[in-house]
Amino acid sequence: MSDTLTGVAVVGSANLDLVVEVSRPPLVGETLLGRAGGRFSGGKGLNQAVACARSGAPTRFCAVVGADEAADVLQQTLADAGVVTVVRRSAVAPTGVAHVLAFEDGDNSIIVAAGANAELDADDAVAGIGGAAVVLAQLEVPVASVAAALRAGRAAGALTILNAAPAHAATIEMLGDVDVLVVNETECAELGGIDRLHAAGARIIVLTQGAGGVTLHRTDERPLHIDAFQIDPVDTTGAGDAFCGALAAALSQGERIEQALVRACAAGAVVAQHRGATTSELSPASIAALVLSR
Repeated sequence: MSDTLTGVAVVGSANLDLVVEVSRPPLVGETLLGRAGGRFSGGKGLNQAVACARSGAPTRFCAVVGADEAADVLQQTLADAGVVTVVRRSAVAPTGVAHVLAFEDGDNSIIVAAGANAELDADDAVAGIGGAAVVLAQLEVPVASVAAALRAGRAAGALTILNAAPAHAATIEMLGDVDVLVVNETECAELGGIDRLHAAGARIIVLTQGAGGVTLHRTDERPLHIDAFQIDPVDTTGAGDAFCGALAAALSQGERIEQALVRACAAGAVVAQHRGATTSELSPASIAALVLSR
């Protein structure tokens, strides 16, 4: 990373999450009664930007939202977390929305309607990452825009992180501009596995395994496994995003990736103990306390 670059720029999606608490998924054609779980700010991009800022790093967020009340809710969440926004409002598309089914064991199923997220173009993305030491992106926005942001970040000397979620075939073509690839087990399998990703140019792969922790795969080195923190989860929505945001924050602050991954696991554990994809309980202090408790 260049010494003239600072903070983290996150390029990604912003959604309003509508949560319903249910005992199980509904069957096809079934109307299943649930409990209103609340309305929360979400989207992988927003979640990761908020987590990054709450983990202590100067953070800005590049996204597209609608000209509606939902966008106001998202903007307030970002402002409360201290995120600087580079957000464009679409005149035609509504703010993205996610319908979250939250199950009693802490797991969830999510349906996303992209809305204005689909309008984030390459110009938006490249303008949003200028001057950042770390660029973090996901794949809930157009992949061409993500590719442009990663390419521009790499050219400027930034460290680039791609959370390839949801899995997309175009990931393989982006790997030459990716310093750190973050995937879960399902995404990794859909992309062909660790060996294929290394062969395609991924030098550092972080494989997240939920309650099983994470495994760091580096070219020509033995895998390094880091255990998850033992917690009683309340809502795992956003825990993976908190992991990515905290990882970006730690790397932007000069942490070695081994220690950055421990901090990232702690951030995910903090968020999983609270309802919603973001929580004000996430902070450098709460992360440090959990790390010290191990």
